[in-house]
Amino acid sequence: MNTILLAGGLAVVGLVIGYLLATLFVKGGKKRLLEESNKQADLAVQEARLTAKRLVDEAQTKAEKIEAQSEAKNEAIKNRKIQEAKEKYGKLKAQFETEKAEHKIELKDREVDVVNKENELKSKIDSINSKAESLEVKESEVKAIKDNLEKQIKVVSKRKEELDQSTEKIIKELETIARLTEAQAREQLIDAIRAKAESQAMAVEKEAVAMAKSNAAREAKKIVIQTIQRMCAEYTIENTVSVFNLESDDIKGQIIGREGRNIRALEAATGAEIVVDDTPEAIVISSFDPIRREICRIALKRLVADGRIHPARIEEVVAKVKKQMDEQIIEIGERTVIDLDVHGLNPYLVKMVGRMRFRSSYGQNLLKHSIETAQLCAVMAAELGLNPKQVKVAKRAGLLHDIGKVSEEESELSHAILGMQICEKHGEQPDVCNAVGAHHDEIEMTNIISPVVQACDAISGARPGARREILESYLKRIGDLEDLAMGFEGVQKAYALQAGRELRVIVESEKVSDENVDDLSFMISQKIQNEMQYPGQVKVTVIREKRAIAYAR
Repeated sequence: MNTILLAGGLAVVGLVIGYLLATLFVKGGKKRLLEESNKQADLAVQEARLTAKRLVDEAQTKAEKIEAQSEAKNEAIKNRKIQEAKEKYGKLKAQFETEKAEHKIELKDREVDVVNKENELKSKIDSINSKAESLEVKESEVKAIKDNLEKQIKVVSKRKEELDQSTEKIIKELETIARLTEAQAREQLIDAIRAKAESQAMAVEKEAVAMAKSNAAREAKKIVIQTIQRMCAEYTIENTVSVFNLESDDIKGQIIGREGRNIRALEAATGAEIVVDDTPEAIVISSFDPIRREICRIALKRLVADGRIHPARIEEVVAKVKKQMDEQIIEIGERTVIDLDVHGLNPYLVKMVGRMRFRSSYGQNLLKHSIETAQLCAVMAAELGLNPKQVKVAKRAGLLHDIGKVSEEESELSHAILGMQICEKHGEQPDVCNAVGAHHDEIEMTNIISPVVQACDAISGARPGARREILESYLKRIGDLEDLAMGFEGVQKAYALQAGRELRVIVESEKVSDENVDDLSFMISQKIQNEMQYPGQVKVTVIREKRAIAYAR
């Protein structure tokens, strides 16, 4: 279009130029020049027309070329869109086919499940029908037995009436002959029977007592011999006392302190009893709780090494040792679970495993017993053909089966049930929890791991020399003594000393006044006397201490 306009413009310019030249020639009066001008003008017009035509042809050619290119481009775009649509259709079709196949598989699985459930229901219905038929048979048998019993009852009732009549007749005849009423005769007969029975009972009693004494002596000797044979020497004093060695006896006076204040402060802070006697270069630390005894031993060692021994320093050192003891307990627990290849244990349970190191069960170290039980559980589970996962679960349950014995919670539950609750609270799987709770048959066993743990616990405990009954009962009595005192309001701490012959009770000064100290001591002693069994007597000492602190600045 622009080319056509340009050609037209050139033609118009040529005409204008010719017109101007013609006008000049007219004004000049030269005809020849006018003619030449006209010719030149005609030539210019023709040339302009040719140029315009050429430009028009070129423009038309370019327009046709552009139109052809546009059509080709549109065709390519169209073909590409068609190809994309085909590809998308193919993908959607493939996806549809895949989903269709998966749906068919799912429907087939569901159909199989439905068939299985139908078979199960059918078998249950058959079982119920057979049971119903059996019940009907039993019901008919019971009915026949009932009818027979009713007949027998009627016969017995008839015989009873006849016997009653005969008895009444005989009694009247006897009353006439013996000149005694029925009541008098019955009383005389009862007295005679009673005297005879008492005589026979006394004879049987004497014989039973003699036999019991004989059997008791024989069984006592047998038990003592077995105990000596099964006793392990390494457990004789491990759970009762620790001996702290001194470089010289001169340090004993510094440890005792003025009027024994250092000893009292150390005993009050640790709860252990310190015995300073004539034993050369040694102090005995006695406590039924191994953790208290170990804290006391370490604190005493540091105090002696430091040289500064006074109540304030004692309290400071004991506090640090207690903190380090907690860290040591956690380290022992972590090392134990790593050695046993037990993973994913809750940190609280790891700490409880560490506390087992300082506890004993019938003289047997609880951590060693738990490790031994865990290893036995793993071996037994493998021998039973259980899969590796169940073997690990058995080992885990064996390690945790006595976790209730080291619980920091005060509870009236048995250690098995308490341990099960602790495991449930801290995320252990149901098989482990059931094995812990059922290893003393206190709950029903629901999996194969539970009897494995129970059997391995019995094997470990029954190993010759593993356990002692006497020490366990002693520790239980000491623990019950402290728990009894802690049950009173205002009691802060309670420590059993001198093998349970003394109970030292520390009260809070804000809750218990000086006037109430005597009453509290009396009430504790009365409760011990009424509820506990103990040899000799128990001395109850109630301590009330109030500290007033002020700073001079």
